[in-house]
Amino acid sequence: MQVLLPKAERLGALLKARRETIGVAESSSGGLVSAALLSVPGASAYFQGGAVVYTARARTALLGVAPEEMQGIRSASEPYALLLARTVRDRLGATWGVAETGAAGPDGNRYGDAPGHTCIAVSGPVERVATLETGHGDRAANMRGFALALLDLLTEALEAQAGG
Repeated sequence: MQVLLPKAERLGALLKARRETIGVAESSSGGLVSAALLSVPGASAYFQGGAVVYTARARTALLGVAPEEMQGIRSASEPYALLLARTVRDRLGATWGVAETGAAGPDGNRYGDAPGHTCIAVSGPVERVATLETGHGDRAANMRGFALALLDLLTEALEAQAGG
């Protein structure tokens, strides 16, 4: 968590200063993104909510994503991460939605992705998506790495929006 906290503090300050809000949907990072953002004093000014969307059942129950919306999209992909980011943003009425989906390890997932694979997305005034491959199956390290990558992608999106 220690590596995540400075980034979360910076993001919290940016979001508060801009009076913007965020919603989080994460999977293989297991709630670390939400935990980091909530660790910042005053997080209630920007954090609208978050969910660990680890299964198809959770996706339906927590985000209301209908099976029709999944046509042609598989989990642990960039289109899926973007769908989750857009959905959590819209459902929570937030300025920004962020999402992560992947395979933390020690094994790969049922879609053929190796351990250490994740797709991350940010949806708001600007959108960003990315894929990360750590190349190893250390579950805890991958979870931290996935969360860190998503916080970095959010920082990039906030900076891009401020510059544009």
